[in-house]
Amino acid sequence: MAKQISVFLENKAGRLSNVTRVLGNAQINIRALSIADTSDFGILRIIVSDPVKAYKILKEAGFTVSETQVIAVRVPDSPGGLADVLEQMAEENINIEYLYAFLGTTENDALVIFKVEDAEKAEMVFKKKDIKFIDENQLYTL
Repeated sequence: MAKQISVFLENKAGRLSNVTRVLGNAQINIRALSIADTSDFGILRIIVSDPVKAYKILKEAGFTVSETQVIAVRVPDSPGGLADVLEQMAEENINIEYLYAFLGTTENDALVIFKVEDAEKAEMVFKKKDIKFIDENQLYTL
């Protein structure tokens, strides 16, 4: 499992750039991100090079921040690769709350971040079904 930082942002100009500047000034690299928004606010979900430090400095900068456990999975970068992984998860009744993909440095694989109801169960299923996932230290340094 890995740590994802979520930042709640007012939906107005400059808020996202403020977050990225705070992280950049602290020498924290953003590895992946996803933004979900409404008319009033957004949720920025990020994987960063140092989640403990990122959480602390964003809090100190006045942002509303939370930490969530997620799983980074290697998915074959070919037609149907994601479908295969999702079908295996469905067979084991693993509920996906959300996911997002990003580019990494893995050969022939895409990387997908999964937020699931039961991360420990998901990791056991991934091991049993030989679905490759990435440990947090490897993820933060991609």
